[in-house]
Amino acid sequence: MSGTPIRVKKDGGILEVTLDLPKANAIDWATSRIMGDVFTEFRDDPTLGVAIITRAGAKFFCAGWDLKAGAERDTVDGDYGKGGFGRMQELRGLNKPVIAAINGICCGGGLELALSADIILAADNATFALPEIHSGNLADAACIKLPRRIPYYVAMEMLFTGRWMDAAEAKHWGLFNHIYPMAELVDKTRKMAELLAAGRPLVYAAIKEAVRETEDMKFLDAMNRVIKSQLESVEVLYGSEDQREGARAFAERRNPVWKGR
Repeated sequence: MSGTPIRVKKDGGILEVTLDLPKANAIDWATSRIMGDVFTEFRDDPTLGVAIITRAGAKFFCAGWDLKAGAERDTVDGDYGKGGFGRMQELRGLNKPVIAAINGICCGGGLELALSADIILAADNATFALPEIHSGNLADAACIKLPRRIPYYVAMEMLFTGRWMDAAEAKHWGLFNHIYPMAELVDKTRKMAELLAAGRPLVYAAIKEAVRETEDMKFLDAMNRVIKSQLESVEVLYGSEDQREGARAFAERRNPVWKGR
């Protein structure tokens, strides 16, 4: 997508999505719609198995919502596009792994986007905050997601005060998976993506749908829904060619060959 604020690269089943909106990678209405289209295509393309989202530029991973666009709301249509703000948060059926590689300042809606990923890797220079409180705004997605990711009282302090966390503290509270030196982040992210891209697409889909659809259910209700194949991706998995191949490969002591069907 040359000439747009989003750079896209496809390589061996991996989709790399790079935010390129100088100076702060703040997302406006048009960019959000582009991202929605990009991740919808990723969801629907059987040749793509995993996505990486990262940034260009020297300082910001993503500053979140473009406040200038918000100030001009009366003059625009206010349409975030498919999947809501920035694509992933509300995009139905996104049952493929998404990795966020945080290389810089990750704040506001940028942190909400990162929380929409399945795996978060961060460079040691990454910093995190929810500064919406200072502009009289609500970090709506973060209010829902953050207390489920890190301790409640830590999440509430971030929401109430807008204070910043460095990478070491954020890792301590479990905000992301791994922390790497900045020079190693790209390579580590790529290796994680290659591992997932070579994996089990039908199982990944079943895992994501099971986690998403049972998040607020009681344990026994959730188990019943999963084991009785009441989830579409779980039903597809059970009885699939891939499931039979996995069993055969285990019995024959060889690596399975996944076909995604």
